[in-house]
This record gives sequence, C-alpha cells and structure tokens, in this order.
Amino acid sequence: MDAVKFFFQTQLPAYLKSLPIPSTFEGFTALSGNDWVRLFPLIGFVLILIFIFISNILEFGRSAKEGTEGKGSSKALVNPSIDKEKDKIATAVDMEDLGDKTVYCRCWRSKKFPLCDGSHNAHNKDTGDNVGPLIVKRQQAEKKAA
Repeated sequence: MDAVKFFFQTQLPAYLKSLPIPSTFEGFTALSGNDWVRLFPLIGFVLILIFIFISNILEFGRSAKEGTEGKGSSKALVNPSIDKEKDKIATAVDMEDLGDKTVYCRCWRSKKFPLCDGSHNAHNKDTGDNVGPLIVKRQQAEKKAA
C-alpha cells in the first residue's frame, strides 16, 4: 500500500510537473518535437479514457433502445414481441395432438407462435441469419417395420 501512496503523492505529481504543458492553446503550436514526444503518454492515456467513457455511453443508449436495460445485456432480444408480460415462455404439446407433421417456430417472429408461419424467411433476409423451423414428423409405417 505504501508503494501506491508513494506513486500518487510523489511520482505522479513530479511527472505531471515535468511535462511541457502550455498555459494557452497557442502555446501548443510552440512545442518542439521532443516536447510532443514527452506529452504522448499523457495524451494517449487521456484519449483512451475518453474512448472508454464515450463507448459506455453509446452502449447504454443502444441497450435502452433495445429494451434490455437492467437485464445486464446490451445484445438484441431473441423474442421481440411474444408474451412479453411473462417471465418465461414454455409451450407444452401432447403427442396425440401432433398429427403427421407439425412445424414449430424458432425465430420468435411467427404470428401463429408457437407454430411456424414462414416469418423466418424475412428475418433471415433482413439480418443474414439462417434460422429455420423445427419440424416434427411421425415415422411412416413402412419405416417402422424396417
């Protein structure tokens, strides 16, 4: 802990006092090349801090627009609109109700959710994604015998 105290109380102030920081903006034009080299670490550090600060502000703005603030994520939501009032969506289907073939939505954009209506085609075209439906088929009688 003494090393940290020594750095902030002695080393850092001595370093900052040794820098050729002009008192006016016009003074920057009078700096020599060597003076600019001595200022480079400080300028780089300040620019990195500004970048981090601005990046966090922009990231917060993005997450607020996507509706994810407070959830610890700035990524886009998978489910944009279906049953948003529920904490979690789980759909149960009885095997007897399936029929020979049932197609389920996996893109969360179907107007007939949980069944697929082909909305993934527009989603894939807009986003470059490759999501498709889950297709559940009953085995054919001749395949069962084999």
